[in-house]
This record gives sequence, C-alpha cells and structure tokens, in this order.
Amino acid sequence: MTSGIREASHAGSWYTSSRSQLTEQLDEYLSNVQPIPALDFNPPVQNAKAIIAPHAGYSYSGPTAAWAYASIPTEKIKRVFLLGPSHHVYLDGVALSTCEAYETPLGDIPLDLETITELESTGVFSQMRKSADEDEHSLEMHLPYIRHVFEGRTDLALVPILVGHPSPAKLSQLSEVLSRYWQDDETFFVISSDFCHWGTRFSCTPYYPNAPSPPNPVPPVPPASASPPSSASATNGNVPPVLIKKYGSSSNTDNGGVPIWKSIQYMDHEGMDLLRRPAETGALERWEAYLARTKNTICGRNPITVLLHLIQHIYSEGPEEKKPVFSFVRYEQSSQCVSGRDSSVSYVSGVLRVPQ
Repeated sequence: MTSGIREASHAGSWYTSSRSQLTEQLDEYLSNVQPIPALDFNPPVQNAKAIIAPHAGYSYSGPTAAWAYASIPTEKIKRVFLLGPSHHVYLDGVALSTCEAYETPLGDIPLDLETITELESTGVFSQMRKSADEDEHSLEMHLPYIRHVFEGRTDLALVPILVGHPSPAKLSQLSEVLSRYWQDDETFFVISSDFCHWGTRFSCTPYYPNAPSPPNPVPPVPPASASPPSSASATNGNVPPVLIKKYGSSSNTDNGGVPIWKSIQYMDHEGMDLLRRPAETGALERWEAYLARTKNTICGRNPITVLLHLIQHIYSEGPEEKKPVFSFVRYEQSSQCVSGRDSSVSYVSGVLRVPQ
C-alpha cells in the first residue's frame, strides 16, 4: 500500500521553502556552470547516464551540485533512479519508498509506482517507513534540483532507493535487477554523496603530512606546479594517512606538514581518480581498498559501490572504447581546515558518460 505524499521536511531549514526564492537560487547556481574544454564538458552532456552530486544544505553544496545537474540531457529522460545513503536507520540492504509522490516547493515529483512494484517483486528490496523516508536528507536534497531541471515535464517519474549496507551477494542481485533499467535510454541515475567529512566532530582526522597537489585536479583546484612534491612516496597512493591526535596550535604548519585542507583535497582526489574508469577490471576492488585504507568518510560510499557493481556487471566484456567514463567537473570544500579544531565537508560533481 502507498502512504501518500512525502513531505518536503527539510524545506525551510536546509533550503528555502519559498518557490520564487528557490527558483531564483537554483537558476543562479546553474547560470554559473560553464564549459570546461579541457574535460570536453559542455552541458548538457548528451551521452551522460549518471551523476554523482552532493546533498548538504544548499548554501554549502548547492553551487557544486549545479555542475552535475546542468549535465543531464533532460529532453530525453523520463525516469530518474535516485540512490542515497541511509543516515538515520540501519539497513542491511536497499529499501524503496512507499509514497506516491515527493513534495518540493517547486511542485511534486510522482514516483514510478509500476517500476517500484516490479522492484518489490524481486525480493531484493525492503520498504522504507514513511517517517524514515521523511527524515532522510540524502534523497530530499536532490528533489528541488530534479524538479527544476525537468520543469514543466509531466512525464517524469522518480524511483528513490535508500542504500544501507548490502552484502556482496545482495549487490550482485541488485546489479542483475537494475541492469534492465540501465539499458533504457530514457532512464537516468543520480547518486547522492558528499565526500570527506573531516574533523573531530565526524571522528575523522586522517592526514597526509606530505600531500602533493592532485595529479588530476578537479576544477577549481589549480593544476599542480612544476615543482616536485615534498615526498615522492606520497604520490603513489599507497601511504596510509596519519591520524591527527591533537593540534596544539591554530595552524598545522607548526606541525611540519601541508595544510589540512590540502591533505583532504589530495585524499578526495585519490577517490575520484579511482572512479574515473568504473568498468575497468579491478576498479571495484581498488575503490574498496581505498575506503579501507583511508577511512575517508564519503557518506555515499555505498550508493557509489552499487553503481560500480552495476557497471562491472554490464560492461565486464566488450571494447574499452564503449565503456563508461566518469568526468569530475567540480570539487569544493565547505571550509579550509588549518587547525585540528576545524571541520569541513567536501562536495563533488561527477558525470558518467557512456560512449555511443
């Protein structure tokens, strides 16, 4: 049984509940998205099949998310699968909404009830309680953007999926189920994830004292200088982060290393680099090894892992030139940490392209 319309429970706090103000805000964010010739990025991206975009309050992550949402070739999409991590309830698998529609200040988004019924019939999914659905921001923070970029489209339908901690066996089942929908040219996938949550309040203080500039910097991170990194060993991606025990001063430069924000930047770029070719043999294993080694608090790690499993399932064979590739087009931090007392959250926008 369906349980009516999911309330926009974070409107008025995480983003404005005013239709006019929200429209103006999203328009402003999207207007700031520009082509990036070096990345062959000129939105909308006609062969885009999925995006990774953040889910924090719009004053923090809204400008970054615009770079992902500007990429969607909306004119040919009728169904959006939205995968977000579960922050408030423990799930040992994946769950579907029981609602008929999701409310936004810009208008409701109907759920694809036929597809949800098909997914329920597989036995792979559980159901979200409506209260858990409304508590979860990882799904809701994408809804205004989805409704806005598909403005006026009455044929758009949503399939929200809350991702917990599916086992390898469950991930394999899920890939088999989702592959049918992936093959549909009118279906698009949105993966909800912030990147590093750094600070003692997140119980996350990994640190590379000799972090170099990222070899593949994501805008607006500048390209690496011609000078060599301070530690050659730090460039090989195999050095465990050093746990920051305590900072006794306001700046970590007194501890003899690079600024904390630069260490975070390098660690996040390590993860993005591992995702660039998700169909490549070993990509999934390298991603999981990176998460285990760095303990990077990428809150959407499990939805990203679901996507990797799905891509590996579908594209394990075939020519390399036909396999999907991620382009990362925006990277921001909520603040630049220089002290052990500081904290920040990183935001990433990535676009997955499937060569035609």
